[in-house]
Amino acid sequence: MITATPTAGRRETAGAPRRRRLGAKRRIGSVLAGIAAIVVFAASVFPVYWMVNTSFQPNGQVRGSELHFWPDNGTVDNYVNVIFHSARAPFLPALGNSLMVTLLTVVVSLVFAFFAALAVTRFRFRSRAAFVVTILIVQMVPAEALIISIFRVIDGWQLLNTVLGLSAVYIATVLPFTIWTLRGFVNGVPVELEEAAMIDGLSRAGAFWRITFPLLAPGLVATGIFGFIQAWNEFMYALVLNPRPEAMTLPVWLRTFLDPNGGINWAELMAGSTLVAIPVVIFFLIVQTRMTSGLVAGAVKG
Repeated sequence: MITATPTAGRRETAGAPRRRRLGAKRRIGSVLAGIAAIVVFAASVFPVYWMVNTSFQPNGQVRGSELHFWPDNGTVDNYVNVIFHSARAPFLPALGNSLMVTLLTVVVSLVFAFFAALAVTRFRFRSRAAFVVTILIVQMVPAEALIISIFRVIDGWQLLNTVLGLSAVYIATVLPFTIWTLRGFVNGVPVELEEAAMIDGLSRAGAFWRITFPLLAPGLVATGIFGFIQAWNEFMYALVLNPRPEAMTLPVWLRTFLDPNGGINWAELMAGSTLVAIPVVIFFLIVQTRMTSGLVAGAVKG
């Protein structure tokens, strides 16, 4: 018969309080991490909530000294005035211009950036390192330093106050970022996957589209999200190149709510800001599920 030695018993007895202390520390750490997450979430969401809350309040109530954390006298008149008031710059044309410019920018920049990222990561050619460094340098140049030259170029092409002219500028500004981002995604997919598929009988193009591309689809979606946000929220180029009311985008349209005399209708301004933010939220909710499903599908096929 085997009996436990007194030494082993003392070790087990001494180890139990240590495990309890470690468990208590882990629980305290989990609680503190949860509190920190709640604080960060509240700090991120509260400005958005305050914008939406203000958009449903009368302007007199907004300009008062009393804070209203809930739209007590809720009204949709602010949204009606923002969209249909004849004295304001038209909302629907600005929405259409923003959608066309942003979608054109995202699609064209993703196509060019995708092939450029493939060329940089999958092929060896002269000036490859110089090309990568040039992409970084271009992103470091401030937009204000290029505005005059870009205006002269677009004016020379007779593309001022046009969707095509503004889209061309956005594509040129977004393209370096998309190339650099997609380069990281493409570089993260092992080339051995394509080689194994080619050994099994697929062509190089077939191996890429059937094996590698599903793994890159989440990267394309993620990069498209950042490109969409950059093009949708851009203000300076749109203000300089498309200042006419029929050609302005939504960020420039929001500027029309600022009265030089100081009489700003904050309730309507918040209503307009909410309308500008809605398409971005809808776009993100749509592509978020596709990004996750693309990641799972690519992992299964790989």
